[in-house]
Amino acid sequence: MSITRRTLLLTSAAGLVAAMAAGSVFAASPPLKKKDTYKVGFAQTESNNPWRLAQTASMQEEAKKRGWQLVYTDAASSAAKQVADVNSMIAQGVDLIFLAPREEKPLIPAIKAAKNAGIPVILLDRSVDPSLAKAGDDYVTFIGSNFIEEGQRVGEWLVANAKGKTKIIELEGTTGSSPANDRKKGFDDVIAKHSDFSIVASQTGDFARDKGRQVAETLLQAHPDANVIYAHNDEMAIGAISAIEAAGKVPGKDILVLSIDGGKEAVQAVVDGKIAAVVECNPRFGPKAYDTAAAYAAGEKIAPKIINPDQFYDAGNAAKLLSSAY
Repeated sequence: MSITRRTLLLTSAAGLVAAMAAGSVFAASPPLKKKDTYKVGFAQTESNNPWRLAQTASMQEEAKKRGWQLVYTDAASSAAKQVADVNSMIAQGVDLIFLAPREEKPLIPAIKAAKNAGIPVILLDRSVDPSLAKAGDDYVTFIGSNFIEEGQRVGEWLVANAKGKTKIIELEGTTGSSPANDRKKGFDDVIAKHSDFSIVASQTGDFARDKGRQVAETLLQAHPDANVIYAHNDEMAIGAISAIEAAGKVPGKDILVLSIDGGKEAVQAVVDGKIAAVVECNPRFGPKAYDTAAAYAAGEKIAPKIINPDQFYDAGNAAKLLSSAY
């Protein structure tokens, strides 16, 4: 009998409902048997920007280096497809799933389904709603950056270096995603402590270059006195530079641009004076992800959060550190 994608989804959904009704077989995240090699899944959220491409390359290179079989999927910016991708990995009987959840809530059923199938999950770079799924219980751990701290670092740099530029446009990331939520909170909390600064507009650019450009163009027209643009990632920041130039203004002079991610193109823009500062969000997850899986299989206690250290780029160090940017 051939199994269609619809059959797979219905079967997985039915199994999840039954398991949740009966109570999970596993009280904690399922164990991973210690073996010489593994078949693991990596459910990527999208591949439309340099950060995601660098992350995928790191995961693929590390699997090849260790001799592990990697089942890779690309959700193409769709949470629904990513749920289907995880269900497909479950059906293929992978040993463990690395998941970069597109949004905090929609991926919860997929994580629960993997747990009930006895497959541990490690979250990479984005987390999920902690009220609905917990590390050490529903999934092994979250590996990534401290997104709130990233936003705080940008806000603190601006407060210290604004030189009169205090009217801010904020370009938010994908609505409902943990980096967008946390990068906004971290930055906004810092700005709220300084009455001379104000966020005149805040709108999603969906972490995309062209949408970031479009939103920046619209907001600059609505707020011609804005003199700072804080983007939740490099892609939107680079799009905003185009919008600033189209408005006849000079990025870095008339309008400060601030970003998070630290890709080579953005760091070069810091060297060129078009971006004022960038907080790195390192995409090279491969070594840490596979080391964590191996440690989990060996029975080691895994922390609920594993935070990657991130660089900070501004005019003082960007040229020196450019070659090491991804």
